Amino acid sequence: MKCIVCNSDNREGARFCKACGAKFDLKCPSCGHTYTLVSSFCDECGYHLRSPKDYTPQFLRNKILKTRRSIEGELKMVTVLFADVVNSTAFTESLKADDIHQIMDGAFKILMNEIHKYEGNINQFTGDGIMALFGAPIAHENHAQRACYAALSIQRALKEYRKMLRGNYGIEFEMRMGMDSGRVMVGAIGDDLRMDYTADGHTTILAKRLESIAETGTIMVSENTYCLIKPYFKFKELPPMSLKGIKDKQHAFLLFDVSGLTTRFEKAISKGLTRFVGRKNSMGLLRETWSRAIEGTGQVIEIMGEAGVGKSRLLFEFKESLVAEDVYFFGGRCPPQDASISYLPFRDILKSYFSITEGRSISHITKQLEEKLTSMSKEFSPVMILALQQLLSGEIADETWNHIDHHHKPRKTSHHRY
Repeated sequence: MKCIVCNSDNREGARFCKACGAKFDLKCPSCGHTYTLVSSFCDECGYHLRSPKDYTPQFLRNKILKTRRSIEGELKMVTVLFADVVNSTAFTESLKADDIHQIMDGAFKILMNEIHKYEGNINQFTGDGIMALFGAPIAHENHAQRACYAALSIQRALKEYRKMLRGNYGIEFEMRMGMDSGRVMVGAIGDDLRMDYTADGHTTILAKRLESIAETGTIMVSENTYCLIKPYFKFKELPPMSLKGIKDKQHAFLLFDVSGLTTRFEKAISKGLTRFVGRKNSMGLLRETWSRAIEGTGQVIEIMGEAGVGKSRLLFEFKESLVAEDVYFFGGRCPPQDASISYLPFRDILKSYFSITEGRSISHITKQLEEKLTSMSKEFSPVMILALQQLLSGEIADETWNHIDHHHKPRKTSHHRY
């Protein structure tokens, strides 16, 4: 079973996580009744059980506690995300209490995993949903982007979960989300990570209202959020709408995919670039190094400089100068919102090389890997397929890999031809 704090695999029946030490079988301090990590209140006596420290991964806990003094008492721009189960009473009336508890546990694990991946902070559980903040207590300039990436990741993760629930319980499990961006005044942050904050204006109210009227399976975004991230995602504009408790009509948008742009430089390209001048010495060095590389002498170049001096533009112009040559480019990035994802730049390069697009099934990934590896060599190890499956998708189609001790996995793969 997976730990919802650090996402590590543990044996069935374990009482503590072997990676982070989180306890799986918890007792209410008031009545002794058993509860799980995602419970906010004891369902036997109503005792308040939760603190953010209990469900926040260790790397985020350390980051929050290290920086809290620098943000307490400051006004911060944040994006508020609400996610809620649609029509949960429909299946709670037809299922046993234990089944309902297990279903909601699984849903909360998905929400926590995806939100924490983008360094969002789950501020509260709202019965059958959550409220999360991006931009506080960990400050991020791209808080709105992180919230949108998290929302889309939740949608993708829920696809397989819905399929499993449909098969096991015969229910349709759906969520909807809403978000708004605005200012909050950050108050004291305790050792248990509880945060006092005051929202400026109607940020929290608007995010909640948008979530409450969003159609099943959709993500509704306010105009405030849309203006911050519109080049990076695909939207559908909705007619102005009246919302309860908000005086003026609101413009809202449905978020349904990423646009393909990931950096400010790509945004600039989409608008058109100015003429490239200067940089003759830098371009000459790149061309000289390239010549040595195609002659068989491997080369590595590191380009360093302050933000905005033209590193991305220089690399873009160098690639453009090679369009007439028989060259394939494979690139990997590590954007700030994905900093917690291991080996991300290498995963990008491998996905490009194996022609694997985002969101494809494990069977499709396996087929692509086998076809490409077969074209590279007449012999390749099945273990290599399993290693690449885990690296590229996080899933394994064969239990063989899970039974190999993690200390031995590098040796298993490096001793085979591929």
